[in-house]
Amino acid sequence: MAGGPSCPELVGAVCEAGALGFLAGGYKTAGGLYQEIKQVRGLTARPFGVNLFMPQDGRPADPSAVEVYRHQLAGEATWYDTPLGEADDSRDDAYDAKLAILREDPVRVVSFTFGCPEPEVLASFARVGTFTIVTVTSAAEALAAERAGADAVCVQGVEAGGHQGTYRDDPADDGVPGIGLLALVTQVRERVGLPIVATGGIMRGAQIAAVLAAGADAAQLGTAFLGCPESGAHPLHKRALTDPLFTRTALTRAFSGRPARGLVNRFMREHGPYAPAAYPEIHHLTAPIRKAAAAAGDAQGMALWAGQGHRLARALPAGQLVEVLAAELDTALSEIAHRSAS
Repeated sequence: MAGGPSCPELVGAVCEAGALGFLAGGYKTAGGLYQEIKQVRGLTARPFGVNLFMPQDGRPADPSAVEVYRHQLAGEATWYDTPLGEADDSRDDAYDAKLAILREDPVRVVSFTFGCPEPEVLASFARVGTFTIVTVTSAAEALAAERAGADAVCVQGVEAGGHQGTYRDDPADDGVPGIGLLALVTQVRERVGLPIVATGGIMRGAQIAAVLAAGADAAQLGTAFLGCPESGAHPLHKRALTDPLFTRTALTRAFSGRPARGLVNRFMREHGPYAPAAYPEIHHLTAPIRKAAAAAGDAQGMALWAGQGHRLARALPAGQLVEVLAAELDTALSEIAHRSAS
């Protein structure tokens, strides 16, 4: 939920209700992240977490492919009366500076997306009492996280909204479906001894019960909280979650150059098939268009990240949503126990 939705107000409200809120560190400067951590601490004394994007490994994107996509987007720039962004190839997202902040003034939990930190990074957090979680999309990635010294893995099913957290962004895999959450949790549980946080399409307490039954130790919800009043998501984004105009989600590189799941809109349909594997270059290239579309009130030009369960979103205050989910989970677990005893 990087880029605005996971803001201090949402994190504080979730934590005060008894869940573990996470502050998204992606796309922020190190100074901006530091200030938002201070804001969260002003809103709650309860534990919270911070998520970081890993630096992008591998070869830089093909400049010619990025330039071709730039030309394709020229009509969008004209339509929204805004220049395209510069295809910045900075690939570390101020990672080292953010690590330094989190070591100097630790939070309870730090999670990582788009890769696995080096063992020394994970060990350095252990020394300051921070619990570490690595996002994985396969059993092989989970094994790598375990060997590196992570305290837990966040198992992300293909149903999840936003960016897929896979370690290796391979264009050759674009046509291969990802793994559904329940199957993936089972695969990881059978091969890895770490605690598992399950995420991807979870919108109800009964679904939390399902992933716990499959072998997870906890559940992580993102899209479920996008529509909350405390969420920093754009109002158009919030409304789109349950708008009948947006009937499905799909994975696309259209907005960022990396596979991410969002509501299918005009921009995704027109440009998704041609977007190159070029993250974060495409993210920077399309940023002005996305911003201009939001300012114009045009959801058809925005990145409407959402998981497959988006139609189940509830526009409740975050604290109330946590309470509802907890009650639904208790009911589901009671029903499971009753059926087992019958």
